[in-house]
Amino acid sequence: MNDEQERIMTVEETKEDETLEENIRPDLLKEYIGQSDAKENIRVFIEAAKLRDESLDHVLLYGPPGLGKTTLSYIIANEMGTNIKTASGPSIEKQGDLAAILSNLEPGDVLFIDEIHRMPRNIEEILYPAMEDFTLDLVVGTEGNSRSIKISLPPFTLVGATTRAGDLSSPLRDRFGIICKLQYYTEDELEQIVQRTSRVLNMPIDKDASYELAKRSRGTPRIANRIFKRVRDFALVDGCDTIDINVTKKALERLKIDEFGLDETDHQILLAIIKKFNGGPVGIESIASSIGEEVTTIEDVYEPYLLQNGYIKRTSRGRMVTNKAYECLKIEYQNTIFE
Repeated sequence: MNDEQERIMTVEETKEDETLEENIRPDLLKEYIGQSDAKENIRVFIEAAKLRDESLDHVLLYGPPGLGKTTLSYIIANEMGTNIKTASGPSIEKQGDLAAILSNLEPGDVLFIDEIHRMPRNIEEILYPAMEDFTLDLVVGTEGNSRSIKISLPPFTLVGATTRAGDLSSPLRDRFGIICKLQYYTEDELEQIVQRTSRVLNMPIDKDASYELAKRSRGTPRIANRIFKRVRDFALVDGCDTIDINVTKKALERLKIDEFGLDETDHQILLAIIKKFNGGPVGIESIASSIGEEVTTIEDVYEPYLLQNGYIKRTSRGRMVTNKAYECLKIEYQNTIFE
């Protein structure tokens, strides 16, 4: 798979995504499209916290990548009228790193920690008293001559984001008062997002074209916005003032994104199971070896969408393709001996 394709269809955030999302990020809940249940609950909790003149309870946002967890954390800070400080789990390597972040918080601040499940357990323990009692318990000095000190922290709201809620330790998960699962977006919601992005970036798009992008965006706003930018490039080079359905289909064909939102690597995975392993069942390691991909990349990036949309299924013996995969690839369906 070439770099361009990988950059477009992966749900993992790139530097370009970060810049784009900062430019088009909504500021308020009423501007945030989709996630109706989570959004309404958060609105109620924010209003209640403001009426009590207290910090919002700690919030855990979980779900697949690219669904707007970071955006929602910024909105929470805006709605609360406070500042936001950001960090990521992998970047917090020592207890002192987290202590420095916590000690620099102002009253009411929102601390957003992305990929919070990747924070080491020994560092995570500093969060427990900070979240419960707004205190920082530190051990200073060398071994044999150490002492414990307690530092008071201002009230703050921790917003943790994770794609793997199951990897969080129970003690940490239990300290979040508000837990929200973000779902994949509907095609109608994604169309609204594409239309909004087109207005913010000042590049009109026809309704048919925006819906075509929505259909192929794997239920993920990040992918929808990324594809929009690439289709916009084709439109500009073709001298179009508006993105229409014709330039959209032409661009998507060039980008090798099919009508179901599957890309070249998705096809390689499905074809490998069908042609090399007779439709399965087959282990994930064998699939990865056959197409030259990392096991974790397939499990984290590609497989969730293929599973959720019924192209493959997991069995006790391994992965199998479904009839839907054969139809998508226009290959005659063959029953396996395991069915």
